[in-house]
Amino acid sequence: MVLAALSGAMAVGAGAFGAHGASGAAQEWLRTGGQYQLVHAVAALVALRMEARGPAWLFVLGAAVFAGTLYLMALGLPRWLGAITPIGGTLLIAGWLWLAWLGVRA
Repeated sequence: MVLAALSGAMAVGAGAFGAHGASGAAQEWLRTGGQYQLVHAVAALVALRMEARGPAWLFVLGAAVFAGTLYLMALGLPRWLGAITPIGGTLLIAGWLWLAWLGVRA
């Protein structure tokens, strides 16, 4: 729960920085990362409420990798980090599929 809450806070901060302190590609990376991270912070909290810890971990970890690489590029780090971003997206998709599987089993 703590990591999901901190993830949500980071997403809001990134979105605010993107809206007020960045421009061009950096602004878009911050916006995209913030949206995905915030949605998955909420999804992780819901998954925890459903006692689906595995999907919750994938949501938090996937959002950290996905959004984190975008944030780092927005802050000027090398663009090759963009090659890592899809790993985070894959973890997010895996979390949703795992949650769906738990729903089917229930």
